[in-house]
Amino acid sequence: MMARRFQSRAWYRFSAEPMAVLGLVLLAAITLAAILAPFVTPFPEHASSFVDFRNMSQPPSASHWFGTDLVGRDVLTRVVYGYRISLTVGIVVLGLAVPLGVTLGMIAGYAGGRLGAVIMRITDVFLAIPALVLAMAVLGVLDRTLINGLIALAVLWWPWYTRMVYNQTRAIRNEGYVVAAQVVGASHSWVLFGEILPNLVPSILTKFTLDLGFVILVASALSFLGLGVEPPTPDLGSMVAEGAGYLPDMWWMPVFPGLAILLVVLAFNLVGDGLRSMFGDGM
Repeated sequence: MMARRFQSRAWYRFSAEPMAVLGLVLLAAITLAAILAPFVTPFPEHASSFVDFRNMSQPPSASHWFGTDLVGRDVLTRVVYGYRISLTVGIVVLGLAVPLGVTLGMIAGYAGGRLGAVIMRITDVFLAIPALVLAMAVLGVLDRTLINGLIALAVLWWPWYTRMVYNQTRAIRNEGYVVAAQVVGASHSWVLFGEILPNLVPSILTKFTLDLGFVILVASALSFLGLGVEPPTPDLGSMVAEGAGYLPDMWWMPVFPGLAILLVVLAFNLVGDGLRSMFGDGM
């Protein structure tokens, strides 16, 4: 009963923000379209190494809503498939970075002393390097594959969670419920993951949602610079880079993939702002 009331109040707070609900609807539509891409796109075969020179560089029309690219592939189809890559990158990168960053931040904040100082100085070194430069450096050493791109972005992202969780852990490590757990003989791992972590979940979840859009934006920037996945795999950043050289004549080639990036980043930010408002005043 209490859990149901908690969920009901949480949804009430979230739904009170119309823009957050709009973001959730946009995000659900984008995710469903990406998952069901073979069934909802008009030309699913255009997502691979397909060539149709008879329809090359066609402007938007009834048969090709977003036009076609330089080899006749449907831009709408490739945008929807590009969402698959973007969402996969965001989820996998943060799926790797968040557990590492949160764990290190809790250990540093809870233990303090030399161990905490060492962890935070390493974190500061990573934070001192510009994000895009660090990702480009990693990809410059490794091959240009999707896996290596995920590794580069994960290396970039974990320090932000370490810093945030470190500050919050230091603030609550002397709270009564933490001290009570220590007094009754609870292990350090239980105190960290059973007492401290649940109180960090709202801020972690909010930052996770906001960062999903930012990860997609950075990944698209890397692709724009030629450090993304290899063709012919559809990637939104690569599609923008390819079409940018043909402005303004073939405006549809970069404009629609660029708008697709804008839409998914906006959706994640709207949802993240809704979560921030939902958790901001407590439950």
